[in-house]
Amino acid sequence: MNLALWLHRAGLADADRPALGQGDRVLRSYGEVAGRVARLAGALTGRFGLTPGERVAIAAKNSPDYVEVLYAIWHAGLAAVPVNAKLHGAELGYILEHSGTRVCFASAGLDGEIALHAPLGFERMVVIGSAAYEALLTADPIAVEPRAPGDLAWLFYTSGTTGRPKGAMLTHKVLAAASEAYATEVDSVAPGDPILHAAPMSHGSGLYIPAHVMRRGVNVAPESGGFEPEEIFRLMRAWPRTSMFAAPTMVKRLVECPADCDAGGIRTIIWGGAPMYVEDALAALDRFGPRLAQIYGQGESPMTITVLSKADIASRDHPRWRERLASAGRPFAGIEVRVVDAEDRMLPAGEAGEIICRGDTVMAGYWQNPEASAATLKGGWLHTGDVGAFDADGYLTLMDRSKDLIISGGSNIYPREVEEVLLRHPGVREVSVIGRPDREWGEVVVAYVVGQAPAAELDALCLSSIARFKRPKDYVFIEVLPKNNYGKILKTELRETDARQQAPRAGR
Repeated sequence: MNLALWLHRAGLADADRPALGQGDRVLRSYGEVAGRVARLAGALTGRFGLTPGERVAIAAKNSPDYVEVLYAIWHAGLAAVPVNAKLHGAELGYILEHSGTRVCFASAGLDGEIALHAPLGFERMVVIGSAAYEALLTADPIAVEPRAPGDLAWLFYTSGTTGRPKGAMLTHKVLAAASEAYATEVDSVAPGDPILHAAPMSHGSGLYIPAHVMRRGVNVAPESGGFEPEEIFRLMRAWPRTSMFAAPTMVKRLVECPADCDAGGIRTIIWGGAPMYVEDALAALDRFGPRLAQIYGQGESPMTITVLSKADIASRDHPRWRERLASAGRPFAGIEVRVVDAEDRMLPAGEAGEIICRGDTVMAGYWQNPEASAATLKGGWLHTGDVGAFDADGYLTLMDRSKDLIISGGSNIYPREVEEVLLRHPGVREVSVIGRPDREWGEVVVAYVVGQAPAAELDALCLSSIARFKRPKDYVFIEVLPKNNYGKILKTELRETDARQQAPRAGR
């Protein structure tokens, strides 16, 4: 069940339909793309001597060529290793070495950095768009290499905010199931419907490429290769019925952008990668109308654990609308989701515990890491490390990562609950709540705040909304919160910073 068969079929049956766009123009049709992919695949096997199952990396900015390289890898029966182009060369080198990659396709300008850190055994660097790349397109085309459902398709490296990143093994069956889930439960795709790839194709946005090929949509890359709010609004006007995947921070920037936006031309804006605060979701709904959807997933179950539909987000008249807006929605139809205690016993609605899941969208395991695979997939269930609780209607609310839980005086405090309250203050732009070690209480709550707001007003806001023991004992005002390349706040780094700042006081 090679995923490349979807493109091959479209190239035969719908050869003239637009397949790839760049900026505001159609770049290539399905017939053209299918032909180019077959020749690139021929070069990978014929000229490079790669055999089915070997890994090929892509370290590149978003572009239409990215889609062709990805499909050429699958067409040849190989496994793709898409890596974040913003990583340090040493991080890229580690992934190349760990995955056993022999060939890497890179954007111009990244090849030198990668070469400095390339491991032994690495053989070839191909700069996308170069003369050498174009020469590969002159190879003889090959037929789609047969693949089994369980064969590796995408080696998805985690963001690695703590320790070395692990490679989640996503098979052809996993990506096919995830694509079907997207097209049926998140964002209905009709032939010709575009998706705008402003978030990295190496992660969330790229995982929606196959769904649009399956339904013969158009995969569009911005001219900038990334996320620029003014450009996004211009391209949304140029591509009616467009959809886009975005991290919550990206949605917030779109909301705050003063440029004109024809919201009526937007099909769906899907957010994921981290929860969105209710106040931010309300602002987005006011700006864009009933065109928002939320997904919750991990690299280990890509984008497919729960979904909060456009209908749920837009149902302002529902008596529990705000509660649902704060949730991550309900499980996808093809996946089982539970909230369990430390012994993996299922907890009733209203009780918080670890979120676990199983189904066709869950990874096969971690590449060359049987110990981590066994621990994470214990009992056949993916243990997410996230803390959440179901309500009586089956909506899942995410509290925090289990490692971010604050225990103060024996009471559990979930940082997100406190953050939601603090964000109601008009002077607070961003906030992250952490636990600070304390001799008396074990931990005390500390809020790192971007913005300007009197601490007394923030205290009053908390005391009017949550229990007194959850109120921050300290407010630290900073210019910017530490984030990784996908916009996730790095609480680990924040805790380390806080510890360094507290050390001199402790030594007095």
